[in-house]
Amino acid sequence: MSHPIALKITNTLTGKKEPWSPRVAGQASLYVCGVTVYDDCHLGHARSAVIFDVIRNYLTSRGIRVRYVKNFTDVDDKIIRRAQQESVDWKIIAERYIASYEADMARLGVRPPTVAPRATDHIGDMLRLVGTLIEKGTAYVVDGDVYFEVARFAPYGKLSKRKHDEMTAGARVEIDARKRNPLDFALWKASKPGEPAWESPWGPGRPGWHIECSAMAMRHLGETFDLHGGGADLIFPHHENEIAQSEAATGVTFVSCWIHHGFVTVDAEKMSKSLGNFFTLREIFEKSSHFSQEVVAEVVRFYLLSTHYRSGLDFSDQSLKQAKSSLDAFYTLFVILSERGLLPEMDAAAPQGPTGAGDAHPFDAAMEDDFNTPRAIAALQTLRAEINGRIARESPDAIRRDARALREMGRVLGLFHVAPTRWSHQPWERGVGTLSDAEIEAAITARNAARRNAQWAEADAIRLRLAKAGVNIEDRPDGTTRVKR
Repeated sequence: MSHPIALKITNTLTGKKEPWSPRVAGQASLYVCGVTVYDDCHLGHARSAVIFDVIRNYLTSRGIRVRYVKNFTDVDDKIIRRAQQESVDWKIIAERYIASYEADMARLGVRPPTVAPRATDHIGDMLRLVGTLIEKGTAYVVDGDVYFEVARFAPYGKLSKRKHDEMTAGARVEIDARKRNPLDFALWKASKPGEPAWESPWGPGRPGWHIECSAMAMRHLGETFDLHGGGADLIFPHHENEIAQSEAATGVTFVSCWIHHGFVTVDAEKMSKSLGNFFTLREIFEKSSHFSQEVVAEVVRFYLLSTHYRSGLDFSDQSLKQAKSSLDAFYTLFVILSERGLLPEMDAAAPQGPTGAGDAHPFDAAMEDDFNTPRAIAALQTLRAEINGRIARESPDAIRRDARALREMGRVLGLFHVAPTRWSHQPWERGVGTLSDAEIEAAITARNAARRNAQWAEADAIRLRLAKAGVNIEDRPDGTTRVKR
């Protein structure tokens, strides 16, 4: 029996790191706010996707079945503006960038959510929710627009911890003299010429952004569910408004635990198109095309997980270089283990618990402490070093067991999926090399001799030297040869 899970999560609602367990034993419900599909996926989107992919993976590895819902906002002001700029139908923009996002997630190794609802497929759910709020007196109609009346929901501000006057002064609140309070937000917007519209009891129009997520979350997870996630920029007003409209309609707690991650900066500057430091995931893959996509995916994931999800994350070429170097050390070990028949085969199923028995492994302890992925990575690096030092003196069964545990833990983070012989040890900077062709051939000859004489430590040292120079080799029945990728 594996140790019982003892997970603690920093809950934005309480402001504390507190014990967490699902409402239904063995089952967890998770909703994450997805992208508004008007442009390509950028590093901020990638970070969110990887964080919640890992959270889902870890819960699954501990025997918890996760129903994970992540939506697409496929009707929005930004989508409409993009369509007008390109003189195309708004649906074309939405479909283009949904396909782009899904392709980016696939290349990054992010598994699809259980359900990926689109806002436009849930207009009926939104109309019913808005109607309920009107009936309960917490929403009002003005000229075909419907607004939520913040003053009618006393706990408003409980997520962001802001007072009403602070929110009014600091928030980007749409100025509209027809609203009873500047903080009142749109549930339904009356249609304007040339914009998409659906029929409603209040006239043709389209939903507000906030009502979309409440309606989709409740449709697929129920009126109350376990976890709701997103970026820190969504705490106010989006998630604050989700709570208000949902709990005003149902009278029950909407979500028991809220998880928010930090921003991505570029060389310590906020990522922005106007500053010219805006990186899409596609750009990063294209700039790294000298590597296979599976190698780039693991480097990007390792980098994204090297900082705790609640902290800000600074992007630079140096950060990717460091991530690549760290992964090289793992794959060098995997190659050595493979050559000695000590690397276990891994199936394609979801990752399992790392140790299977006894006390919590340091990896588990890190993940159970608010999904502390930097500490989890450190635990993997410690185990890698231990295996390296024990290969020559411990039983094969013990090495295989620990190698399997290492790979299983890495798979929780979405790492170690590349076949060792397919991993490129070329440095992250393209074209860097420190050995001439003659030196490479001499090293390969020396390695063949070391292998023939069972001088495994010498053979391993030569492989590592070649790998650091960006030289890939492969051991074949007729000897070691250089492989150019």
